[in-house]
Order: sequence, then structure tokens, then C-alpha cells
Amino acid sequence: MKKSILKISLVVFFSLLVFGCKSDKKENEVQQKAPNIIYVLADDLGYGDIQAFNPQSKIKTPHIDKLAAEGIKFTDAHTSSSVCTPTRYGILTGRYNWRSPLKSGVLTGASGPLIPNDRTTIASLLTKQGYNTAFIGKWHLGWNWALKTGDSLGAGWDLRDFDNIDFSKPIKNSPKDLGFNYYYAHAASLDMAPYVYVENDIITALPNTITENKDSYEFWRSGPTGADFEHEDVTPNFFERAIKYVKQSSKKKSPFYLYLALPSPHTPILPTGEWRGKSGLNPYGDFVMEIDFYMGQLSQAVKEAGIEDNTLIVFTSDNGPAPSANLEVLKEKKHQSSYLYRGHKADIFDGGHRVPFIVKWPAHIEQKSTSDITISSTDFLATAADILEVDLKDNEGEDSFSMLPLFSKETTSNYKRKATVHHSVNGTFAIRKGNWKMIFAPGSGGWSDPVPGSKEVKDLPVFQLYNIESDPGEEHNLYEKKPEKSKELKALMTSIIENGRSTPGTRQQNDAPLNAQEWEQIKIFEKE
Repeated sequence: MKKSILKISLVVFFSLLVFGCKSDKKENEVQQKAPNIIYVLADDLGYGDIQAFNPQSKIKTPHIDKLAAEGIKFTDAHTSSSVCTPTRYGILTGRYNWRSPLKSGVLTGASGPLIPNDRTTIASLLTKQGYNTAFIGKWHLGWNWALKTGDSLGAGWDLRDFDNIDFSKPIKNSPKDLGFNYYYAHAASLDMAPYVYVENDIITALPNTITENKDSYEFWRSGPTGADFEHEDVTPNFFERAIKYVKQSSKKKSPFYLYLALPSPHTPILPTGEWRGKSGLNPYGDFVMEIDFYMGQLSQAVKEAGIEDNTLIVFTSDNGPAPSANLEVLKEKKHQSSYLYRGHKADIFDGGHRVPFIVKWPAHIEQKSTSDITISSTDFLATAADILEVDLKDNEGEDSFSMLPLFSKETTSNYKRKATVHHSVNGTFAIRKGNWKMIFAPGSGGWSDPVPGSKEVKDLPVFQLYNIESDPGEEHNLYEKKPEKSKELKALMTSIIENGRSTPGTRQQNDAPLNAQEWEQIKIFEKE
């Protein structure tokens, strides 16, 4: 990044704010320096599903591979959690998800908002810097539906939980309250009711039927469904609206930020007709190929709009591949969705949270770049702030480290992250520092064997310690052989929890303290 140029532009920008200057020429100079940002988040896409990351992948992904070749691919990128909601929290806030009240699991389509309106998000940060901001896709961070009576809904797992929603009235505490100028969204995962689109707080079409699908691939729970809502069409619809937004925004003076959160290839696994059977594997492989096609369409729209050079595009996933992809069938056909890594979605093992991560920004990132430095999905808030030379406050992005230095080979050493915390569906912690990873539990912390509480974990060491460089499959537990390393990582984990941050700064409060069970997995070490 040519910071000297960007710094000059930002000085001009703040001068305009202070002195109220209305010079269109100077405003245009500022706006042209700040990049457009497109952040694309796939849902349950595995590290090994992209050929640029897994040369042995049996799924053809030419457009995503091209994106990687035109920018930088990060081979050691991790989401803050191995499931949907908490990872999305971390992306927007730059903060580990377990600092929020949600300590395990995910929200549903009936859940209230997880992010308070006064917390800084990437969207609110960029809006303050003059960006047009938009969210399109799967939200899964909660909002408040209008209710017919009372002030509460059910948990969202039962059809009756939605009887009290008044779909004719606007929702509250939505993406607009967290900095997005515009949004078009579905509340949660595509297998979670209610199945309606919401555009700027208004339901686009009232539910007129109850739908469900119990097929293993195409599964979705029973729930009210909007007249304009077709499950198979959701992914194409979100992409088409994103492309339209790019075309319209490219004609405006201000830069834009588009967060496109796909509902796929998460269940229901619904490739459209032309893609069915294309992979030669199963419907999941077909669905990934469809996503790849639309990524090509989105990249082409950016190019045709004439904004490619100064548009920063991120492509990644919210966690590892899900068992619903029928991973065993894929394995039989020589395709490994988790590549070399153990486990899958929900797990504390790397297969649960190591994801493909690509950044393309032609003006500042050299083509065919690769980084093997460990990064986290919480890092993008600080990255955006660094690009615009905005200082984050102590209560903003507490676990976010700017990736900007990694975009240039000359400044790689300036990336400040020293350790990374991982988190599983049941709240199991792990911490990674250098090549060493310590898991504060004997099993997977998720859905793969040995599952928490099973007979298999009873005879295992209480903790796990792996050298990820020499043992990427996490097969050889060195916990009992490396007591000093275990003590070091336990102390580091404790300090990150207690300080309310992993970045430098004053101590912060977590939104909700860890409960006794959550602390026990850390504190039990002291009894060893």
C-alpha cells in the first residue's frame, strides 16, 4: 500500500470536513483513493473445495482460482468459530465471538440481535468515512421481528415459534442499525424459518404457505414462506442483486462496501437445473461449481464497471465443510473437503475453522501472491481502518489486527498478530501460536469423533497439543511430552480472556463472563 499517497488524500478529506469545503474536484480526489470493498462469505465451504488451495480437489473452481491468481491467497486463515453466527459476529466487529453473550451454538431465525447498536462494525466505520454500504445475503446475527402480542418469540426450532410474528410490520435492530445504508437479507441459515426476504426492514412478500423439505441434501425445517421466496433461487438471487449493486454503485462518486453473505453451499444443497450433475461427485460438488460460476459473473461485473484496479475483493468461508455435504461419499471419490486437516464444521480441529481466504486488489497486491502467515476472520475491521488510516478506539476491534502489511512482501513483518484463538460449536477453546496449537478439551469439541461426552474421550489426555507444521492432521498429541509449552499457551489463553482483548490497549470487559463450565476447561490445567 502506498501509504504516503493515501495519507495525503486523507489529510485532504479531513480538511474538507473541518472547513466545510465544497470543492467537487478535491472531493473526487479523496473518493478515488479509498478502495471499493466487496467481501464475499460462502457458507460451509471447505478449504479443500477450492482447487487453488487443494490441487487434488475434484471440484472445478476456475473463477475462484482466477481470483486467487490475480491477488493473494492465505493458506493459514481461520474463522473465529467453527459455526455460522459466531464467525459472522467476529467478521463485523473485529472481536472474538465468545466475548459476546453467545458462548456456544448459533442463533435461529427467531433470535434477537447479537450485536448491540452502539458497537462499531466494519459497516459503521466505513459509513463514517463516506462509504455507501450494503449487506446482501444471509444475516444470522439476529434482529427483532414485529410481534402480534407480548415481547418474545420461541427459540425458532418449532413451527409454532413463528405464530406471534407480524410480518406486515417493519423489523427493528437490523443491519441498518449497525451501519449498513442498504440491506436485502434472509434472517438466518436457509434451513431455518421463517423463509422471507427483508429489504430495509420491510418483508418483501408476506408468507402465504408453509414449506419444508426432509431430503438429506435439500433439507429445510418447516416454516412460513414468503410468496416471492423459492429456496432454489436464493443463491442466484443474492448474486444477481449484488451484481446490480456493483453496477449502480460504480457510477457514484463515493466508494462502496458490499458484504455479500451467501447461504450456500450450506443446506439445503440446491444447485439449479443447469448445474445438477456437473461435478460428477454429488449435489454438494455441483453447488460449489454454481457458486464459482457466479463469482466469475461478479468479478466480470467489477471489470466491466471500470473499477477493477481499486476494488478490494475478499472471498472466504464462515467455517469448514459440513457433514451434510456427505463427506464420506466425496472421500470415496478422492475429494477431501477439509484437505489435509482433521475434522469439519463445528469442530475445534483445523478442519472446522481453517478456510480458503483470497484478497484481490490490483492497485496494491501483486498477482500470484501467497501468504502462510496465520490470520483470523476478525482481522478485517482493523484492515479497513488501516487502509483509511483511522485509529480504532480501545473498545473497537479488540481482536482485530491489520492485514494490510501482508498485502506487500516488504511489510509482512509489520503484521502484529502473535496468537489466534479458535472456538467450537460447544464452546471449546484452542489457541495457536506459531506452529503450536493447544486444545482445552480431549475431543473434537464438535460433531466428529471423539465427540464431547462420549466414551472415547474418557481415556484421552484432558488437553491436546499439536505441532501443526509437522502434524497438520492433528494425530500426535504432545501435551504430556511438552509441559512447558502447554503452560505457556494456557497462560496466554487466560490473559486473552481476562483482558477482554488480544490487541494492545486498555483492558476491556467481555459482554458476558464465561460461565463455570467454560472456565473449567482453562482452569483445570492448574490441577494437573
